[in-house]
Amino acid sequence: MPITDYLERNARLYPNDVSLVEVNPEHQPDSNVSWREYNLIQSTGCEKYRRELTWKQFDVAANRFANLLLTRGVKKGDKVAILMMNCIDWLPIYFGILKAGAIAVPMNFRFSAEEIEYCADLADISVLVFGPEFIERLEAVREHLNIRDYFFVGKDTPAFADNYTEMITYCSSWPPAVEISDEDDGAIYFSSGTTGFPKAILHRHKALVLSCEVEQKHHSQSREDVFLCIPPLYHTGAKMHWFGSLLSGSKAVILRGIKPEWILQTASEEKATIIWLLVPWAQDILDAIDRGDIQLDNYRLAQWRLMHIGAQPVPPSLIKRWKEVFPHHDYDTNYGLSESIGPGAVHLGVENIHKVGAIGVPGHKWQVKIVDEQGNEVPRGSVGELCLKGDGVMKCYYKNPEATKEVLTEDGWLLTGDMAKTDEDGFIYLVDRKKDVIIVGGENIYPVQIEDFLRSNEKINDVGVIGLPDERLGEITAAIIQLKEGMTATVEEMNEFCMALPRYKRPKKIIFAEIPRNATGKIQKNTLREQYGAARLVEAATTK
Repeated sequence: MPITDYLERNARLYPNDVSLVEVNPEHQPDSNVSWREYNLIQSTGCEKYRRELTWKQFDVAANRFANLLLTRGVKKGDKVAILMMNCIDWLPIYFGILKAGAIAVPMNFRFSAEEIEYCADLADISVLVFGPEFIERLEAVREHLNIRDYFFVGKDTPAFADNYTEMITYCSSWPPAVEISDEDDGAIYFSSGTTGFPKAILHRHKALVLSCEVEQKHHSQSREDVFLCIPPLYHTGAKMHWFGSLLSGSKAVILRGIKPEWILQTASEEKATIIWLLVPWAQDILDAIDRGDIQLDNYRLAQWRLMHIGAQPVPPSLIKRWKEVFPHHDYDTNYGLSESIGPGAVHLGVENIHKVGAIGVPGHKWQVKIVDEQGNEVPRGSVGELCLKGDGVMKCYYKNPEATKEVLTEDGWLLTGDMAKTDEDGFIYLVDRKKDVIIVGGENIYPVQIEDFLRSNEKINDVGVIGLPDERLGEITAAIIQLKEGMTATVEEMNEFCMALPRYKRPKKIIFAEIPRNATGKIQKNTLREQYGAARLVEAATTK
């Protein structure tokens, strides 16, 4: 059945049970939602804002937004984008889009104005729902967008938009009469290849449903569980992990902030049992405990049963350290990518803590193989490209048949671009990435975008951007810069030039050196990685 049916089931069976909680430890969320109130509470000496939704309120909000979209002429298959920070409105809006038969298009809240324009055009977006953080960026490119309706979530609505909260109050709370099947298109997520330009990944409803089943199967969510969600909801990882809560009808908490004390305080107060962390956040928690900044006796954490990490390679030394502090925690990791609807295609399993460093074995209802350049499976222990098959594989790259053909075989296998090998027990280990994507704290950084920017500097002759190993973030970006003959520059000067880039794209290390290129003129990234200690980076990170 479509994923929207699970929401309606929960609203029917558990109407007054809490489905979602938003906790904002630092600032009051900018919203004027009339059918729920903020609760201001005192927590560890600071004001904290909290609001919640029951399953019935969640479903009603989704129905109202779906009916609003239909009154605006949205038809089945139309694209409706979400450009918002994490908040309690995010998921009801997402499900309202699906209930209207439209295609939900989450957008990265880090996107620049130019990236918003590019992706809106690429995905044929006709309606956009956005928050206050994006007004300036949208105003910079709005005249170039083919968007007919804007809905604003917050106070002080800009003149070019309608207020989401006000508009849905006039709409029916009954489910819209739109028939949805598992084969219908459901969502578009953005990714990038080695060119650095985003691709629009189109998924069917059956992929969304599979992610629910995979997450609940792997982590055994029950009605008593409470999932603490910290990563951004635009990403497949956070949302697909939450889908386990949807399937089990259990509570989830959206935390707006990543400080160690906020994570532990929220886990304590909301009685969180499952928390998904990124490597840097887990390290920050342990470091804060070691420094004495955090006293565990101040928190109620006995109910916390599972800590799992995804989105980047996990150093075994980190998990060993974690288990020394939290010996009662189960640990798990998942592997996936946006083209395979996020986490779970490969799954370590809580019973396999002795295999930390591996990404695991094929996930629930997934097939996996490792192949050579000719598509033949490699012997156990040999390195090849990791391939996935299952209902979670994307339908295609939207409007890009050439790119689709490069990664999707005729018999349904997805070529991930990740190089891997299996051990004697069949557990899969990542070795390196075939593509040049750099993963910094779980966030994908695309070198070509940074290289193109740096080449605009009149002093730079050539540049190559690679990832260097970093204990906290997994990788950091390094720019190898070859200056023009006769030119001189300093690291400080290059850092100042890079201030024009978004913060997350700025190189963390500048190196002045010659750029090696092959006979066809391509940068030899492998040579650079070897030269600067980043060869087989993933394998190195997972064997510490």
